[in-house]
Amino acid sequence: MEITFIKLPGNRHVIEVRGRAGPDIRRPPRETGPTIPHDLAHAAVEEALDLHEGFWESIRLGATYEDFEPLGRGRHRRSGLKVLRKMAPRVMEAEMAVSWAHRVWSGQRTEGRGLGPAPIGEADVIRACAALDRARTLWNALPEGQALTWQWTPLQASKHKYRSIPHQS
Repeated sequence: MEITFIKLPGNRHVIEVRGRAGPDIRRPPRETGPTIPHDLAHAAVEEALDLHEGFWESIRLGATYEDFEPLGRGRHRRSGLKVLRKMAPRVMEAEMAVSWAHRVWSGQRTEGRGLGPAPIGEADVIRACAALDRARTLWNALPEGQALTWQWTPLQASKHKYRSIPHQS
């Protein structure tokens, strides 16, 4: 599966996903935030921690989340509901791991009201933060209008590849 993060002006980005079970999809323009796109953080951390049943694997298997839209005609939401139901607990675990790693990496608080215990250990945090550093380096080097394409390969996290390519509008 190919995940393309397109950098737009005004600290915004678009995501396109091709080569998954189900139609190719797109997440419309959204704010990037203060660091990197949240879904890029997911790709980096899920790969670094070998989270094979997280957000991106559910997308690869056909799940479609509410703000994604098909790139072309075809079935969209109903076809991925079984995947979502089956994978929901593991996707939530991945979400918690990514959110925690991002929180540590970006210097946000990790103790106090509303925060429970760390969902990942110190060694995982170190690996995740290194992956987030690499993702930020790639994202920051990307000029507006260009795309970062991440190759998502199931159950082979060490084989994921990413590259910067010109985006054709």
